[in-house]
Order: sequence, then C-alpha cells, then structure tokens
Amino acid sequence: MKQLQVHQWIKWLKKCSLSCLGSFLGGVVFYTSLPLPSSWSLHFERIARWAPVIGCALGAGLTLINFGLGVLGVPDLTRSVVLVVLWLQLTNGLHLDGAMDTADGLAVLTPNRRLEVMQDSHTGAFGVMVGVIILLLKTVALYDLSRGDLPLLWGLMGAAGWGRWGQVCAIAFYPYLKPTGKGAFHKQYFRSPQDLLIGFLVLVGLGLLQIYLNREKWLGVLICTIAGMGLALFTGWWFNRKLGGHTGDTYGAVVEWTEAGFLVLLTGMGLTE
Repeated sequence: MKQLQVHQWIKWLKKCSLSCLGSFLGGVVFYTSLPLPSSWSLHFERIARWAPVIGCALGAGLTLINFGLGVLGVPDLTRSVVLVVLWLQLTNGLHLDGAMDTADGLAVLTPNRRLEVMQDSHTGAFGVMVGVIILLLKTVALYDLSRGDLPLLWGLMGAAGWGRWGQVCAIAFYPYLKPTGKGAFHKQYFRSPQDLLIGFLVLVGLGLLQIYLNREKWLGVLICTIAGMGLALFTGWWFNRKLGGHTGDTYGAVVEWTEAGFLVLLTGMGLTE
C-alpha cells in the first residue's frame, strides 16, 4: 500500500512539473520574441502567472547586454537607447502596442466608443504621443540609473517584473470587457491567489536581496519595492476606472506605464548620483 502511494505521489509530481514547465515555456513564446523549438511541449493555459518571472529574466538579460556594451566602450546614453530598442524587440512591441491603442481609446470622449476605437488597427495621434513618451521616459531613466551607485540589474528586473505583476493583478481583480480577444484566455484560466503569489514572492525576494547587498541604501530600496507594488496596483485600478474593466490592450498599458514609472521613481529616490 505504501509503495502504491509513493508511486502515485511521484506520478502526480511528475505531471505537475511537466505542466508547469510547459506553461512557462508557453509564456516565453507568448510574451517574448525568443524562438523555441516547435517540438517542445507548450501549454498556454495559466501563462499569466509566469509573466513577472519572465519579466525579471528579461531584465537580467538586458543588464547582461548593457554590461557587454560597456566593455566595448559604448557611451551611457547610446547604451540606454540600445537597451530600450532591444526591450521593445524582445517583447515584439506587444505591451507598447496595447498602451498606444489604449491611449487612442481613452482620447474618445464618448465612453461607449472607446473599445471600438481600441480595436482599430490604425494608430492615432494620441497613441503615437503616448508611445514616444513611454520610450523617452525609459531611455532617460536608464541613462540616469547607469550613472548611479545602485546596480542597474535590480532596476531593470524590478521594472519588468512589477510591470507584469500589475498585469496579473488586472487579470485577477477586474472584469474582461470582451467575450473574445487576445487577452480573454488569461481571465478564463486564472487561479487566485496562487497565480498572484508566484510573481509577488519573486519580486519581494529581489527587493530583500538588494537590501542585503546594499544595506546603506536599505530605506530607499524598501520604499521603491513598496512603490513598485503600488504602481502595479494603481495602473490596473486606473484603467479599470476609466473603462469599467480591462482588455488585452489595457493589460499591455499596465505593463508599460508601470515599467516607466518604476524606472523614473528609482531616479528620484536618491539612488543615483
């Protein structure tokens, strides 16, 4: 009997591990432009739970690229521009496109036409302006952070991580406004609170690690960690207040505005020289 129970436990753990791995790889394919072999087993149910983890990995990869450019002697400002361009490329512009479409929708004074405008494939003037503003904010903030005394690694991982955790919160807390759409399946397969906790624990752990490594900056790091969580929650709440719910476009807008806001916050907390 005991051997049978052990065998069942091993079988269950193996099944859960394969399911989690397939879901994680599905998240990588959905949220990034990284190519994965077509023979790999991919699952797209519940991929939103991995979005903050994938964001942290993206931030770490960008930091490594920044280090390599620094070794080659590329100036700080040029490196910041390259990082933002690569950031956009690695995400296929998925989130920025959503932020721009959302801006066009919110620019409409008639609330019941906003979703219709957001579905239009043509980008309007407000969308273009918002796209430019977000890219400029990120570029300038990264330039300032690269000249500071706190590792850029934490800033990039925190920005990409909290931005995607904000998206997870929007999925969890607010209704989805369209019966179908590129973000509808996130809501359908979401499980709370476990899908919220994965990214939250990873991001809080990163903050605690940074406090341990930079104890003289502990207060600033703590404030920024709390503020990152606050930004993630606020952006989702704000778009819900404006639209009465969320769509795939507003999920992207939450990511972009939280990322940009977190980077700007770091530059204003005395963490740069």
